[in-house]
Amino acid sequence: MSNGILVFVEHKAGTLNKTSLEALAAAQKLGSDTGQKVSAVVLGAPALAQEIAAYDLEKVISADHARLAEYTPDAYADALEQVVRAVDPQYVIMSHTYLARDFAPKVAARFGKGLIGDCIRMNVDSGKTTFTRRIFLGKLDADVVSEGEPPTFVTFQSGSFRGDQAVKGSTAPIEEEPVDVGEVRMKPEPPFQEAKQAVDLSKADIIVAVGRGIKSKDNLALAEKLAEALGGDLAASRPICDAEWLPIDRQIGSSGQTVAPKLYVAIGISGAIQHLVGMKNSGTIVAINKDPEAPIFDIADYGIVGDLFEAVPVLIEEIKKLKA
Repeated sequence: MSNGILVFVEHKAGTLNKTSLEALAAAQKLGSDTGQKVSAVVLGAPALAQEIAAYDLEKVISADHARLAEYTPDAYADALEQVVRAVDPQYVIMSHTYLARDFAPKVAARFGKGLIGDCIRMNVDSGKTTFTRRIFLGKLDADVVSEGEPPTFVTFQSGSFRGDQAVKGSTAPIEEEPVDVGEVRMKPEPPFQEAKQAVDLSKADIIVAVGRGIKSKDNLALAEKLAEALGGDLAASRPICDAEWLPIDRQIGSSGQTVAPKLYVAIGISGAIQHLVGMKNSGTIVAINKDPEAPIFDIADYGIVGDLFEAVPVLIEEIKKLKA
């Protein structure tokens, strides 16, 4: 009988992809809700297995082979398939990265399964696990339940869980799993990047984001001063980027970046669902909006109902006083 949860740990040349800690946090939450133990698998990076062993896991499986030195869907699919067959988990959890979406469906197909991709949350009720994914650019949520025999393959959208919520524990045992990697039919090229970003907002601890309430491009200077005072990065909702007031790599939301900073300050942002999906997992959310009914206040930890042009300058001065 299948049991347990296996989380795939992604890396680049042995360096951990931090979104894998989000997948680990998701797997631990699922394990807690279903009473199942969690194990992790690392492909082609034995040293990284030592790092992952510091987390609260039943074990870490290290699968190494010369053909896993560089990522290819052929090699990774062969290796992960063999590990999944050896472990026989009920769930295989991954982050929804370019790498995972490239080879994970291939692995799932070898088990006659589909991939429940880009999930934003899950719920366990009466022994049944439901995974929720956004569809139609975030306008609708689809609840998906995997039927049939395990394993169930699931990827979670970046920001759906927070990496710093992954629980550490006593050193987990590391098991080396021998894998037989077949012919690799392609030669790796430099990894694909959707756009060359001036800033990777997913790594920012503090973000100040602006929306339509800023009124004009000239008023961005006010938000920039607040971001500077806080030591954070400037971001925006889609209308600001559509108007070309800020570059597209500053956009937060379903058609932009997904972030989970420690502090997110939303200035003049009403809180359309397309924006909320990109920042709802921030540690602390502060919203400033003159409309008391703005949806952003539904998820804000702190809210200021008022004119941002009056509130923000006061905030800046108070922050400067604290730093003085």
